[in-house]
Amino acid sequence: MAWHLSGKFALKYPDVAITPWRRYAKAFWFEELVMRFALACLALSVPALPVSAQETAVNAQTLVYELRVYYPAPGKLAALNTRFREHTLGLFAKHGMRNVAYWNEMPTEAAPEGRVVYVLAYPSRAARDVSWKAFTEDPEWRSVAAASEAGGKLVTKVDSVFMTLADYSPPLILKR
Repeated sequence: MAWHLSGKFALKYPDVAITPWRRYAKAFWFEELVMRFALACLALSVPALPVSAQETAVNAQTLVYELRVYYPAPGKLAALNTRFREHTLGLFAKHGMRNVAYWNEMPTEAAPEGRVVYVLAYPSRAARDVSWKAFTEDPEWRSVAAASEAGGKLVTKVDSVFMTLADYSPPLILKR
């Protein structure tokens, strides 16, 4: 019987190896594959943020941006970068803050190790205040901060500047 054929024979004589019922199954297999691919794409297009943090459309012109500069304690820059990389960015996103960009300042006389400079974005100043309050009260953040500062504070000073995008600024493309 042809449907028991496999291996080299099936490759050499594909019409004999695929009986009518197998052609039917093969057609549905392809449709199932297409459907699974479509569902996977749909799942990846929905951000994993709380519903309250999602917006239907992001208008970079109307967002409030916050430029933050962290002055690391002597010898603590690497630990500060590790905390941001492994914990802080995810917690910011969890609380509805948009991670725009992060930089490490090049060393200067005033900051021999450099500083951590980053920008967050919010729908409004009020939304920023709500997000930061939730972030600072988050038990996970408190645990991370306590563990990372067991050997001493990582930051000696924080500067913060609030900004809006100028009308002549090149377009800023933000992920949802």
